[in-house]
This record gives sequence, structure tokens and C-alpha cells, in this order.
Amino acid sequence: MSEISIKVTIANRSYPLSVKPEEEIEIKKAVELIDTHLKDLEKSYAVRDKQDLLAMIALQLASKLIDSSSKEFNTDEVMRALSLVEEKLNTI
Repeated sequence: MSEISIKVTIANRSYPLSVKPEEEIEIKKAVELIDTHLKDLEKSYAVRDKQDLLAMIALQLASKLIDSSSKEFNTDEVMRALSLVEEKLNTI
């Protein structure tokens, strides 16, 4: 599938990207999320270096990703356990 060219702005810097059409909305939502986090951190802390703030955002988002990945793993474990219980119930 062909890609489209879009421009996104993060921390007052413009970045040209080539993305698949179906990814455009997700990319724009991600930019909005980063922008929201950036504004929140600027309000909360005296740090004005955008790179420091972006590093903190990257850390927060990576931490959430890792946390959600571990929850998905636990969900898989629960599903496996439920399948075993179902199998045992079906043999009764």
C-alpha cells in the first residue's frame, strides 16, 4: 500500500513523515498525547529545556507501555487457567 506525506509538530519543531493512510490518525493522536504531556510538565516544573521534558515524556510513556504489556501477560495467564478449568468441567 502506498504511503502519504504528513507533517507533525512536536515541541515547536516540524517533522515530515511518510505513513500509511490508515496510520495517519494514530500518528496525529500520538502527537496530541505528547503535546498534552509537554504542556502538563511545563506547568508543573520549572524545567524549560524541551529536550529534558521530552525525555521525561518518553520515560512516562515507555513505563506505561511496559506496565500494560505485563498486564496483557497476566491476562493471558488468566485465560489459560480458565481454559484448563473449562476443560476439567467438560469432563465431569
